[in-house]
Parts: sequence; C-alpha cells; structure tokens
Amino acid sequence: MPLRGSAFVMFLYLLFLLVPIYWLVNMSLKTNTEITSVFTLWPQDLTFRNYAVILTDPSWYIGYVNSLIYVVLNTAISISVALPAAYAFSRYRFMGDKHLFFWLLTNRMAPPAVFALPFFQLYSSVGLFDTHIAVALAHCLFNVPLAVWILEGFMRGVPKEIDETAYIDGYSFPRFFLRIFLPLIASGVGVAAFFCFMFSWVELLLSRTLTAVNAKPIAAIMTRTVSASGMDWGVLAAAGVLTIIPGALVIYFVRNYIAKGFALGRV
Repeated sequence: MPLRGSAFVMFLYLLFLLVPIYWLVNMSLKTNTEITSVFTLWPQDLTFRNYAVILTDPSWYIGYVNSLIYVVLNTAISISVALPAAYAFSRYRFMGDKHLFFWLLTNRMAPPAVFALPFFQLYSSVGLFDTHIAVALAHCLFNVPLAVWILEGFMRGVPKEIDETAYIDGYSFPRFFLRIFLPLIASGVGVAAFFCFMFSWVELLLSRTLTAVNAKPIAAIMTRTVSASGMDWGVLAAAGVLTIIPGALVIYFVRNYIAKGFALGRV
C-alpha cells in the first residue's frame, strides 16, 4: 500500500511538471484566434505556421544561433579554466587555499544584476559590447566557480597514487592529464559542462544587457512580445518549445554523468 501511495504521489508530481510543457506545445500548434477565443485541450485547427515563422524569419532564428554560439564558447572556456584550477585544489595544499575556494563560490552566489552595470561599462569602453564573447566571458564569472567546485570533488576521489605512478612511468604532466587523468573524471566534466550550458542558455539579464542587435539571444528576443499587429501568442509559444529542445537534448546525452554526480555527492 505505501508503494502504491508513493507511485501515485510521483505520478501527480510528474503531471504537475508536464502540464505547462503540454500547454506550451498545445498553444504552439494553434492559431491566435483559437488561443484567444476558446478553451481547448488540443488544437481544433492544427497549424505549423508558428514554427514556420520561427524557422524562416531571421529576426527569430538568428537568436538561437547567437545563443548557441555564446553558450558553447562559455562552456568551453569555463571547463578549460576550471580543470587546472580544480586539479590544484584537489592535489595541493597552500596558504589560503580554503579561503580562495570559498571566495570562488561567493562569486557564484552573487546575483547577475550586481555585475550588469560594471560589465556594460567595461565592454562598451573596450569595444566588446554586443559580441558573443562578451556574454560568454560574463557568464564565466558564475560558471567557472561552479565548475571548479564540481570537478574538485570528482578529482579528490581519484587516488594520488595514480599521479605518482604515471610520473614514475615517464609521463609528462600534460600527457598524464589528457590520457590518464581526464578519462577518470569524464563524468565530472560532463556534469560541469551540463550546468555551465544550462546557466548560459537560460540566463537573461546579462545576455540582454550586454547585447543590442548582432548578438541578441533568443531569451531576449522572446521578450519582444507585442508588435504592430498585437500579441502573437502562437509564435511566442513555438519559440518557447524550440528553446526547451537544446536543454532537453543536453540532458539526454549527459544523463548518465549526472546520475554519477549525484551518486558521488557533489551535485
């Protein structure tokens, strides 16, 4: 009986999570007239015009391209910087190491709004405003500490004897790190990359503040909801559905790594 009760509660929880997604997909397949006039649980007049608008109008689909560019840039930079930093924290002891580690995490705790104005003034003065690299570097302030924290936990679980044995066998540090150590923490790299990707993909404040036209992400474009013809609910819903897909694909490909991260207690 308790098992059935737990299954019923889990079913209700999943239903609660899936209803907004279903309603978003449902709206994306309707016309604006049907959305605003009648209440229906499924489209009465099925249409794919909303998706056609997103995929053919440059003012819409270029937002996805911009978002993917700076998200991939940020993930690559964050992981590249976090790997050696996490290795140093996991293998060496030096004066102030715990304080420095805590200071890194405090950067992650700060709200993005605190850094919006400084970043805007800095990038405007050096000519990086409205570029993909500007948003990618701004997101590194939050993603690098998180990646260091996750990777340090995975690296600490690898015995130090592996390092010493590799050096005795004549491995240089770069060769040891790339060929032996990195495969051992592949699950940690996958988990860190996932969280970096998701933060950059859904973050709105910095990406909207630091871009204007050339690098405007889809999250900022979706806030442009009212046009001369009024609110286009169907197109906006279709844009929301297409925004969910990249995150869902990333979760699918790194799901095993995320499970290992939870098992190791670092995520």
